[in-house]
Amino acid sequence: MGLDRATLRVARSTSRMAEIKAFYMEGLGLAQLAAFEDHAGFDGIILGAPHAPYHLEFTCERGRPSGAAPHPESLLVFYLPDADEWRAAIDRLRRFGAEAVPAHNPFWDVHGMTFEDPDGFRVVLQKSAWTI
Repeated sequence: MGLDRATLRVARSTSRMAEIKAFYMEGLGLAQLAAFEDHAGFDGIILGAPHAPYHLEFTCERGRPSGAAPHPESLLVFYLPDADEWRAAIDRLRRFGAEAVPAHNPFWDVHGMTFEDPDGFRVVLQKSAWTI
């Protein structure tokens, strides 16, 4: 199996598990695919869309705060080519209480909106299709 058929999991630590879970599930509309507690001292959740080729994993090491430091160009980008689906995603985040922030790279403001998760990492909802 080559990387062209792989499932991508992006994993990072957090000290704000409850807030992260709410942001990505209630705000972005992702589903909880799995969770674990005290697995070698780690708690975690795996979020995504069923059958999508990606997962987001958030972990918390018991007794140790997360050292994850956001940078304004550390982005998760979701390409949403359907204008109604894009608008629904933006509206869901706003109902959740999230406010858009200006993108560090102005490219993302042309056809998208950027939001910060509770850890300060940025998520872009891009109103376009990904094309190579």
